[in-house]
Amino acid sequence: MVDTLSGRALSLGLATATVVVTALTISLTLALYEQHQADRRRQDILSAARQSALNFTSLDYRHYDRDSANVLAGATGDFKKQFAAQTDQLTELVGQNRSVSEGQILEAGIVRSGENSARVLVVADSKVTNTAVPQGEARTYRLQLDMVHRDGRWLTSDVEFVG
Repeated sequence: MVDTLSGRALSLGLATATVVVTALTISLTLALYEQHQADRRRQDILSAARQSALNFTSLDYRHYDRDSANVLAGATGDFKKQFAAQTDQLTELVGQNRSVSEGQILEAGIVRSGENSARVLVVADSKVTNTAVPQGEARTYRLQLDMVHRDGRWLTSDVEFVG
């Protein structure tokens, strides 16, 4: 009888341990999956913000239509409306001045993010040449980009120059 009780206790202990280990494994797997999803989301936000800032700081009068279309393709909301409204004026201005800006993204970081929005700070350098500065001039930009998630993509809804 003692052997039967110890056998049952052992079986119950093993069953309990199996349930606990299984529950912990499932819990850890879900936590890792959620962490992976959060990391991927952060990378998607940063990638979109970097590309948007690069498009915004890389404009060439020789193919300004293509360059401005790249900016608009990653834009939405008021930023897209404002940039589109200024495109004709900017096309004329960069053409007259033979302006070329070659951007390079130095750093980007997420300030805050929610489910469908994020704010990203980007530091970019560019070499700007035009009729006034034919040899070129280095410029550094600190941009604050507001990003929104629409139709499976992160798009820029606002750009501000910051300190």
